[in-house]
Amino acid sequence: MAIQLLQVAYNLVDTVWLGRLSADAVGALSLAFPLVFLVIAVGGGFTAAGAILVAQHTGAGGERAAGRIAGQTLGFVGLVAVAVGAFGFLATGPLLALLPADAATAERVIPLSADYMRVFFLGAPALFGFFVFTALMRGVGDTRTPLVVMVLSVVVNVALDPFLIFGWGPFPAWGVQGAAVATVASRAVATVAGLYVLFGTELGPAIEPRDLIPQPGPVREIVELGVPTALEQSGTALAMVVATAMVATFPPAVVAAYGLGNRLLSLVTLPAMGLSQAMDTAVGQNLGAAEPERATRAVKLGLVLVVGVLAVVAVVVATVPEPIVSVFLPARSETAVATIDYASAYLRIASVAFVFFGAFQVAMGTFRGAGNTTTALGLSLVALWVVRLPATYLLAFPLGWGPAGVWTAVALGDIVGAVVAVAWLSRGTWKSAVVDAEAPVSQTRNVPPPSDD
Repeated sequence: MAIQLLQVAYNLVDTVWLGRLSADAVGALSLAFPLVFLVIAVGGGFTAAGAILVAQHTGAGGERAAGRIAGQTLGFVGLVAVAVGAFGFLATGPLLALLPADAATAERVIPLSADYMRVFFLGAPALFGFFVFTALMRGVGDTRTPLVVMVLSVVVNVALDPFLIFGWGPFPAWGVQGAAVATVASRAVATVAGLYVLFGTELGPAIEPRDLIPQPGPVREIVELGVPTALEQSGTALAMVVATAMVATFPPAVVAAYGLGNRLLSLVTLPAMGLSQAMDTAVGQNLGAAEPERATRAVKLGLVLVVGVLAVVAVVVATVPEPIVSVFLPARSETAVATIDYASAYLRIASVAFVFFGAFQVAMGTFRGAGNTTTALGLSLVALWVVRLPATYLLAFPLGWGPAGVWTAVALGDIVGAVVAVAWLSRGTWKSAVVDAEAPVSQTRNVPPPSDD
């Protein structure tokens, strides 16, 4: 969970400084993030697949196989990162042009989003490099080393942000673009440190140089397991894009509030995301070691913990949302005041569903750790596409709720998604592993995959 906290710190540090620049700068991140997430979701799926396979081979005692699949993941995702970065850089303009923006939003916010996105995509290899490093270390059960590297990266980001955004000292004032440069630079530092850990120490999986050259067999395994996760993440990202497109039809204050609210929600729901990733590893290793009952106990403990923690967080957020929002956006303009009001309403409504969001994420981590990535994909699509997006449109426009309809739809999606996911989880069909004990990488698919029904 500490890794997740530091990940959120990246976003919040940018938000704090950009909030002091203008509400429109915060709005620019609101529009940019879903589009960036949509493009990088492909690589994220393959990274998750590598982590799952490493975890299961580690649990099954196949250390050489774990090192081989780790190297294959690193090499393959590196190629994907270059392709994704090039595509994203060239597609930034056309992607933003698809948003049916309010006139003021199109004039004041979208150009700032384009500045941010182009820099972000140019740094895609550095961004993906750290994602892969963290996932592979998590696969062998080491969360401490990525945490240390992440701390270093966050310190670099915190140090660079004000200099590059406001032009302190000899630095140019790059505004929103400066925030993107600081993020990419700090990720590059993390990637270099991560590569040193993987190849210069004995802390991670035993990767040999020849393992980095993608081979058809292992790459096929990564793709087969990663495509459902990539589709899940892409489905999530595309849903965010569609929701953002609807939000973009409102004035800049609503757009900024939506992005600010989402970033704050990423902080308050952090325990759920951390436990979801913990389930990836715990379930993967226990099933790989033929210990399904131990995996079940881990899942039950995760559910109890996440519900208890998020219930307390929900009470706090529902009680005092305004002071929380004001920390990130001082009320220095009419737009900023309106943004604070909208974002506070968003947090108050969304807090109703915090415990449901937590249960949903633990269930998703369980399915992914068991290799049932198709199940995770289906449940994610139900929560987003069957519930949240239709509710957003219906409540915000035909029923005339406006921004409140958007906030309410977020909560509805989490509640329905959690109920369906936990019900499916209780069936127990996930309690089998993708790999056999000590099976070489080329043989990990000789047994039928676990049923997704």
